[in-house]
Amino acid sequence: MYLARFIRIGVIISDEPRINEEIRVPQVRLIGPKGEQVGVIATSVALNLAREANLDLVEVAPTAKPPVAKLIDYGKYKYNEKIKAREARRNQSTAEIKEIRFRLKIDDHDFEVKKSHVLRFLNGGDKVKVTIMLRGREQSRPIGGVELLRRLADEVSESGTIEFAPKQELRNIVMTLAPKGKKVHTQSEQRRRGAESRAERQARQAARLAAKQEIQAQAAAALNSAQSDQHHKEGSNAEDEN
Repeated sequence: MYLARFIRIGVIISDEPRINEEIRVPQVRLIGPKGEQVGVIATSVALNLAREANLDLVEVAPTAKPPVAKLIDYGKYKYNEKIKAREARRNQSTAEIKEIRFRLKIDDHDFEVKKSHVLRFLNGGDKVKVTIMLRGREQSRPIGGVELLRRLADEVSESGTIEFAPKQELRNIVMTLAPKGKKVHTQSEQRRRGAESRAERQARQAARLAAKQEIQAQAAAALNSAQSDQHHKEGSNAEDEN
């Protein structure tokens, strides 16, 4: 959408649109601040309109003939875009692949410890790659590793499902577990609720500020009215004395 400008020596590339005096074309198709179509006018005239409105002339479609430019507050626009991008990142699922390694001959206590880690990762929305490391003669009997992985999958089935079934890779047997659908969206749901809560707080603060400003305005109006009445009364007294 935006014109990528670059300098061949040093190769400096910018995806920012051209604004104000950076727009060198003789004419632009101008869009007003509320989206209204102004029409094709001289760029110099569009710049004057931007200055009069205390706005920026921003080129939004540089490849059009003539280029399309819009009157906006560019600083405010960039700030809003930054906020939107930040919220979008917060709402994205940040799933990662964690890895847990087992030995084939693992005791029950160590198995429970490893399982607790797997559950924590799954409940956090992450996938888990579980690896059974085979040593020596264990490589000739991988069925024990497959059984161990399936036991693990059964015991964490409320939080995750098998994405890739157990299979042998060189000296290891691997399996991938994925969080169940509701687990994948747990973090984004929490963030969404947090964003809604922040929006509600901001709305309440804005309402309180508006109410305070209204009270101040009423007080100022009352004070001005009282002062006006006092001046009028003083003027009447002076006329009576004369």
